[in-house]
Amino acid sequence: MDNGQKIQEQEMILDDEMVEVGCEFLKSLAHPIRLKILCLLQNSEMSVGELQNYLKTSTANISQHLAIMRHSKIITSRKDANYIYNRIADPKIVEFVEKLKEICIEKSLR
Repeated sequence: MDNGQKIQEQEMILDDEMVEVGCEFLKSLAHPIRLKILCLLQNSEMSVGELQNYLKTSTANISQHLAIMRHSKIITSRKDANYIYNRIADPKIVEFVEKLKEICIEKSLR
């Protein structure tokens, strides 16, 4: 990557709209239950009932957190008979969650 490309990339990162998009994305993740949900959804899709087995909170609470992430297009869902299955919408988000887990593990070991 040459200097012109680096400068152009830095300008894009500092663009107010891009910063706002990044902040909204991070706000949508900024809750322990939401992060746990993303960790659970990394490898497979799950229904609210399946998530509840791991999270030990009400289905209403889980549904509220899913709605926030669905609104931010972090997760998506599909209906199959009486169940709605949730999954991470973009493989880049799966990579992001994996990196975040690595950072958290490293920080907890310090």
